Amino acid sequence: MGEKEKKYDRQLRLWGDHGQQVLERARICLINVTATSTEILKNLILPGVGSFLILDGGRISGEDAGNNFFLDPSAIGQSKAKVATELLLELNPDVKGDYTEEDLNQLLDRNPQFFQCFTVIIASSLDVVTHKKLAALLWEHNIPLVTCYSYGFIGYMRIIVREHCVVESHPDNAHEDLRLLDPFPELVQYIDSIDLEKMDKKQHSHVPYLVILYKFLQAWKKEHGGQAPKNWKEKKLFKEKVLQGVRINEHGVQEDEENFEEASKQVNTALVASKVPENLQQIFNDAKCCNISENSSNFWILANGLKQFVQNNDKSSLPLRGSLPDMFSDSESYVKLQNIYKTKAKQDIDLLTSYIRDFGAVNGRLSDQEIKRFCRNASFLQVVRSRSLSEEYENASQSILDGLISEGDSDATWYVMLRCVEQFYTNFSRYPGVKADDIDIDVTRLKNCVQELTRSWGVPGLVEAMSDDYVQEICRVGAAEIHSVASYMGGVAAQEVIKLITAQYVPIVGVYIYNGLKSTSVSLNV
Repeated sequence: MGEKEKKYDRQLRLWGDHGQQVLERARICLINVTATSTEILKNLILPGVGSFLILDGGRISGEDAGNNFFLDPSAIGQSKAKVATELLLELNPDVKGDYTEEDLNQLLDRNPQFFQCFTVIIASSLDVVTHKKLAALLWEHNIPLVTCYSYGFIGYMRIIVREHCVVESHPDNAHEDLRLLDPFPELVQYIDSIDLEKMDKKQHSHVPYLVILYKFLQAWKKEHGGQAPKNWKEKKLFKEKVLQGVRINEHGVQEDEENFEEASKQVNTALVASKVPENLQQIFNDAKCCNISENSSNFWILANGLKQFVQNNDKSSLPLRGSLPDMFSDSESYVKLQNIYKTKAKQDIDLLTSYIRDFGAVNGRLSDQEIKRFCRNASFLQVVRSRSLSEEYENASQSILDGLISEGDSDATWYVMLRCVEQFYTNFSRYPGVKADDIDIDVTRLKNCVQELTRSWGVPGLVEAMSDDYVQEICRVGAAEIHSVASYMGGVAAQEVIKLITAQYVPIVGVYIYNGLKSTSVSLNV
């Protein structure tokens, strides 16, 4: 194991060598240095993101140095971007970093192409006008924007991405792809060549459970009109029949055959019919899958090939994954089974490749490994699309409205409050509660913002249903950034950014709110 493998060993187990390579090629732009944003960047630098650039024209104040570990108190008055970059670079010599003190709005007006070279943009503490302008630019070029900040004990994160395609979603509850209910000819031929009755004691106790289940399944089908066990009662009876297959010794006692016990335990997970999942059918029906061109992304080219694969076969079977779970077996039988599954998986990969030969399977656009990973994960493909920021601000999500109306004390209420804080800042060029002498009048002003926002949503009575505690808390904290909340949000946001970079695991779509007062959180489809 090389030095890099030792250094990144744990994360390589999560997203693999190929995921690490993508991470090391990624370029991150961080807009505005805050306690939350530097925590996000810290958690991207440690696992080895390729490079970053910090954009901030501000100077370090005493307040900044008091809640940010990456702004030294001795550097008060110096550039936030410069000092944060220097300290963050000390975390990992593999990562490159730079900074610029240009004004964001001037950069957006003068050189909008500047942002197109980045993999993901991370922003914190943006006013509404600038946020909308930046989001609209990135939306046009399908560059993910992650906006994250902490406000007192409340954390906020919003992921805006027009389209994000995930091949390796790593589902928690995936069944093994064994095809016992829809066996392919090579598997049937191998199992039919095995005669359990002619085996000696050792051979019989080491038959792989796949073989056992298939044998008993065929016997069951003969007795039940060709149907496999479907409901709980039938599967319970089938398990009992499998256990009856354990041999009886000369003393009338069952032998100790762990493979039959294992077969009985695996009935529910092994006897799963092949089918095209609903999420995959939606991908097949997507316009981008139906209308492929040379400008299509690799994901949609492969999705089109997969669609042809399904249509030209039995319309239910996807490419075989080709992997086997561990099982009680002798090495020779397990290796034979493993080779049968691997060979069939390779045949399916070759067949899918033939369907996409005109769009990327040649000339090196799609590597063999990329096609193989796509086939292995065909059941778990995901396409994530969020609403744009302008859509969110023009029309409130019905899911948020339903949640607020049905649950007056929902964490979704903090989303409303933070939206109102933005409006307050737009109206008064400061945050509520930052001046101790104005807290009472700020409470009234913030309530007016809540009334205006909820009235625009068509829910005028919502403000009466909301507790005054929310408004009071917002004004009490005075836009303070508490480092424990910033640190937590930095971990959450960095995790989501890595999902976006590697195209592994499914990122949060919409808004994530963390309530540090109750240690609860909620994801909102905005």
